[in-house]
Amino acid sequence: MNGENPLHPIRVAAVALIRDRRLLMVTARARDVHYMPGGKIDPGETAAEAAVREAREEIGVELDPAEVTPLFTVTTQAHGEPEGRQVEMQVFGASTPDAPRASSEIDALHWVTSADAHRCPPAGAETLSRLVAAGLVD
Repeated sequence: MNGENPLHPIRVAAVALIRDRRLLMVTARARDVHYMPGGKIDPGETAAEAAVREAREEIGVELDPAEVTPLFTVTTQAHGEPEGRQVEMQVFGASTPDAPRASSEIDALHWVTSADAHRCPPAGAETLSRLVAAGLVD
């Protein structure tokens, strides 16, 4: 075992890029669901720093850390983990003039609406729901 408490929440940061009332999501290699660009927060890294790093690594965009805005945190069952293992996803709003592109670890990019919630793990579906409630995504 790696010493990690199996019921300790998985802390991640995610980037909400919204264009034309659609949210950017990705399909990672060997996965069948749509995820938000993002990932685990490294030791010594803030959640905002992780969001900027993951955006660069996964979708090839450079975000200005000063313009990455905390939106909300979603805490829910972690996808693909044992029942009771939670993910704590800090969602950050950001914008970029760059065209996102899939990195080597990403199969495809998807601009989604609430109609695609069934393709998302619980944290992604909850994020979509909150962005719809805020009037940002269809």
